[in-house]
Amino acid sequence: MSAPAAIEVRDLSKRYGSPANGVLALDRVTLSIGSGQVFGLLGPNGAGKTTLIKVLTGISDITSGDARVAGFDVRSESLKVRARIGWVAAEVILDDDFSAWENLWLQAKLQDLKDWEDRARHLLQYFSLLDRKDEKVNRYSTGMRKKLEISLALLHQPSVIFMDEPTIGLDVATRRMLWDIITGIHKEFGVTILLTTHYIEEADALCGQIAIIDKGRIIAQGSPSELKSRIRADIVQLETSDGIALATLRAIPGVQDAWPQGNDWMIRVASSEEFLPRLFRAIPTDHIRRISVEKPSLETVFLDLTGRRLGQDDEPMRDIRKFYAQMRRARS
Repeated sequence: MSAPAAIEVRDLSKRYGSPANGVLALDRVTLSIGSGQVFGLLGPNGAGKTTLIKVLTGISDITSGDARVAGFDVRSESLKVRARIGWVAAEVILDDDFSAWENLWLQAKLQDLKDWEDRARHLLQYFSLLDRKDEKVNRYSTGMRKKLEISLALLHQPSVIFMDEPTIGLDVATRRMLWDIITGIHKEFGVTILLTTHYIEEADALCGQIAIIDKGRIIAQGSPSELKSRIRADIVQLETSDGIALATLRAIPGVQDAWPQGNDWMIRVASSEEFLPRLFRAIPTDHIRRISVEKPSLETVFLDLTGRRLGQDDEPMRDIRKFYAQMRRARS
């Protein structure tokens, strides 16, 4: 018998404002995330990823549909949900004037935890911070601060952790370190992790299952290999010095589809190895400024589904500090 889902979402919609003039941020989202998974929600900024976390943590009301987290109804049992979840944000939310130990003490007070000290020491030891527990956090590196915030999220032994764009703005080395940490805590503490990201390689490296979200809707779901197997084609990106007719491209044998993207053409072909010689016969090579080939990947999955690259036309994250403050209060 399979374990119950850690997160269950059915036909969930979230609308901001009136039905006539408001914004539909989530559109009939359905997800089932099994216990113990690292599940990725992959999509551009503004796709609805943070809105879904707001709804699942009880910060934002559900417009329609249902959601359960850790076995409890998000609407009617929000306090039980909050007692069983942890949260890690894009920005580190710590009190810089406190030491690591004092930050953990404050977290324990907010959550009314008893006998938390042994758990705190274990977490600091696990993250190699125990010998610096009495230093003020403002002296910590970015990586150390991330480790401490994950310690706060794990202090009350949650069954589910939400990680909302946890590596955004980090340098490559720190991001890779955090990838190792996420993999490690999943194995060490057995928690279910819902990771939101717009980094293709991050979702591919960390997540056993991925849902691709765009404009508030889930447009594909599966393991990384299952998603990639949907694309039985290569994507050729072509830039030419002179205009070229769509009919010219589509007439080349092996072309499945072609569409403009800015000044370039995106061409889906059965085999790039067979297509390129045919392309060079159809278009003078001195007219070709740039050409690139992409084999099936999560990037090409998103491109095939939406007609654009992940990250193109991203909306900036808005009111993020306000949201973080809300999440901090919600932990209490």
